[in-house]
Amino acid sequence: DTSLAEVTSFSPSMPISPLSMINQYKFEDEPELRDLFITVDDPESHITAIETFITYRVVTKTSRGEFDSSEYEVRRRYQDFLWLKSKLEEAHPTLIIPPLPEKFIMKGMVERFSDEFIETRRKALHKFLNRIADHPTLTFNEDFKIFLTAQAWELSSHKKQGPGLLSRMGQTVRAVASSVRGGVKNRPETFTEMNNYMETFSQKINVLDKIAHRIYKEEREYFNEMKEYGPIHTLWSASEEDIADSLKGVASCIDKCCKATEKRMAGLSENLLPILHEYVLYSEILMGVLKRRDQIQGELDSKVDALANKKTEKDLFSEEIGRLEDKVECANNALKADWDRWKQNMQYDMRSTFTNVAENNLRYYEECLATWESFLASQTVDLHVEEDSEDRP
Repeated sequence: DTSLAEVTSFSPSMPISPLSMINQYKFEDEPELRDLFITVDDPESHITAIETFITYRVVTKTSRGEFDSSEYEVRRRYQDFLWLKSKLEEAHPTLIIPPLPEKFIMKGMVERFSDEFIETRRKALHKFLNRIADHPTLTFNEDFKIFLTAQAWELSSHKKQGPGLLSRMGQTVRAVASSVRGGVKNRPETFTEMNNYMETFSQKINVLDKIAHRIYKEEREYFNEMKEYGPIHTLWSASEEDIADSLKGVASCIDKCCKATEKRMAGLSENLLPILHEYVLYSEILMGVLKRRDQIQGELDSKVDALANKKTEKDLFSEEIGRLEDKVECANNALKADWDRWKQNMQYDMRSTFTNVAENNLRYYEECLATWESFLASQTVDLHVEEDSEDRP
């Protein structure tokens, strides 16, 4: 398997244009093969006596035979997305369910219900549904279909058919009891390697996420300071007639560089920061998936130990062990297949994201450099004209 270090390494044979390198990679989910297209848009605020919340329009277009219509339009709120995610985890405990944006936001980043926050969440919800739609197994989940097609009252009715409180508590107790028993004795080496990989990946992606946020913060501080310099030079030019044109030229250059910086900041906030944070969430999800696989393995191990100590009821235990062995094998195969698919997508996302950031930085510095070089060239011409006029009798 490609290591995390290899993901960010440079190849000496890399094409001149990094984007042309990205286009060489082909993935399973080619757009022309898709038969399910989902759009999340049109956020709408709702204010009631109890709460204030946002709903989003979910538009689905499909050519699949199991759908009664080719197009659906429903409205969903954030808690509906949470319900879908929990149902997918319940039905497919060892598949990698895409992450949702957090319910609560970090203090000091953006205000809840601000346009910026709502748009950021809309994009994340759009990506969440489309990642499910592109997944070879999750896309055919019945709860996913209901989420996309049912009207609000139908979805509410369907939610009530889920497991009751006592059933959910029983599942939680079993999960906790399984994790308390200790490490899995017969865990295959493949999953130990996955666990080690994810521990390293989690550390590195969290560091990258923090660095990216620090870069963005410093960039914003630089931008705010630079916005003040242009007007200062313009005001200064009013009191310095001899160098007024030069000062106005400096102000114009600062203004152009300021706009270029704002554009670069938008690129960071729209492309780099969301991708890195999404994989921070993915790292938490994958650690949870590996724990659930270990719990299934642990249940089998405990039954095998119980059978070894039992002198009676061997037939009953043997039958249950056979069922658990099948369950473990299914869980292992599902996770292995999803793991390979996730790593391929992760490597593509990281490669394309950092390549785009690098190209945006190149364009930014080239634009700023050209702005100042043009200004300096004009000043040199003006200086030569003044010197020639002074040399004339």
